[in-house]
Amino acid sequence: MRVEKPVDPDDLAREFERVFARSPRIYRAPGRVNLIGEHTDYNDGFVLPMALDRSTWVAAAPRDDRTIVVRSREYGETRRTNVDRGGWSEYVRGVASVLDSPGADMLIASDVPIGAGLSSSAALEVACGYALLDLAGAPVRGVGASGGNKDLVNLARACQRAEHEYAGTRCGVMDQMIACFGREGHALMLDTRSLERRWLPLPATVRVLACNTMVKHQLAGGEYNARRADCEAGVAVLARRDPEIRALRDATLGQLDAAKGEMPDRVYRRCRHVIAENARVQHAARALGAGDVDAFGRLMVDSHASLRDDYEVSCAELDTIVAIARECDGVYGARMTGGGFGGCAIALADEAAASDVQREVAARYERETGLRPDVWICAAGAGVGEVHDRLREKSGVTR
Repeated sequence: MRVEKPVDPDDLAREFERVFARSPRIYRAPGRVNLIGEHTDYNDGFVLPMALDRSTWVAAAPRDDRTIVVRSREYGETRRTNVDRGGWSEYVRGVASVLDSPGADMLIASDVPIGAGLSSSAALEVACGYALLDLAGAPVRGVGASGGNKDLVNLARACQRAEHEYAGTRCGVMDQMIACFGREGHALMLDTRSLERRWLPLPATVRVLACNTMVKHQLAGGEYNARRADCEAGVAVLARRDPEIRALRDATLGQLDAAKGEMPDRVYRRCRHVIAENARVQHAARALGAGDVDAFGRLMVDSHASLRDDYEVSCAELDTIVAIARECDGVYGARMTGGGFGGCAIALADEAAASDVQREVAARYERETGLRPDVWICAAGAGVGEVHDRLREKSGVTR
C-alpha cells in the first residue's frame, strides 16, 4: 500500500530557504473525507465531513510587489501567477485575486493525494489564502473567538469563489468550510445555507478507512457542473408549484413525485438523490450523537446506492472497493466519498478490525482490478492554521 510520506515542516522551510534565499512562515490546511452528504452542499443542504490528518502545506514569505511566485514540490514547477495560467496554479492565482492580496513567494507540498476525492484543491486554496492574509496582517487568527470564526467563514467563501471563477468547478462550500473548521476527533455537521456548525465526537470504538481506487477524476471536465445544472432545472420546476422552494433543500420527496411528469427522468433522479441524501445526513448526525454506528453504517450503504443509481457519479472501481469493504468483518458501512467518477471510498469499521480490513481491502481490490490501492486508517484532524514562523525563530523574535 502506497501512502504519501508526511510532510516535514522543517524540511519544507529549509527547501524554501534554498529556493528563495530567505526564511518563511509555515501554514497548513487539511484534506477531508465526507462521511455522508454528497452533492448536497451546492443545493443548500446538509453535510457531515471530517478533516483529515493529512494536509496541504505552504511555506511563504511576503514580497514587495504584487507578484505571487509559487513552486509546487509535487509538480516540480515554479510559476509566477501574474504571467502563467492553467493547471494547479489557477487555484493559487484565483485565491490571490479574490483576496486582492499583496505578493508572496510560496512553496507548496502536500500529503493529501491529488485527484482522489479528498479535497486537495480546497486544502490548497485555504492554506494559500490563510497564508496570504496572515502575511498581510489580516485578522484570521483566533479561531475560538467570534471574530476569528467570521474571518474563517469569509476565507472559505473567498476560496469557493476562486474555484468557481478560476478553476471552473461550481462547487459548494463544504470543502472549504471543513478545511477551515476541522476539529481533532470530531466530524462537522454543517448546514450549507446558514453555515451553522456543530461538531460531533467520533466514537473511540470505530475507525474511518480511506480507500483510494487510484482512478483519478476531473470534476471541471463537465460532469460535476452538469449534475448541478440538473438540480437547478429540477428546482425551477418545483418552484413553479411552490415559490418558497429556492433549492432542493426546501423540497420533499412528495413534492418531487408530484412534479415528476414535468421534468426529464434524469433530472427527477438527480433531485431524488439530493432530497433523500439531506434526510440521511440528518439521521446520520443523530445516530453519531447517540453512538449508533450500526445505523450510521446502514445510511452510508444507502447513500452509495443513491449516488450510484440516481446521481450516477460512481464508477466500476468505486463500486468494487465499496463492495469489498462491506464484506469485511467488522465493517459497519462503506460508500464513495467526494465528487465521484473515481477517487476514494470510505469504510466505517470497528477499531479492533481496522487493520485486518485495511489489508483485506487492499489485497482483494488489487486481485479483482489489477490496481494497487492506497488504503489507510484516518484520524480526524484540525483546520487551517500556522505551524510555526521560521523567520521569527531565526531572528529571535517571538509572538
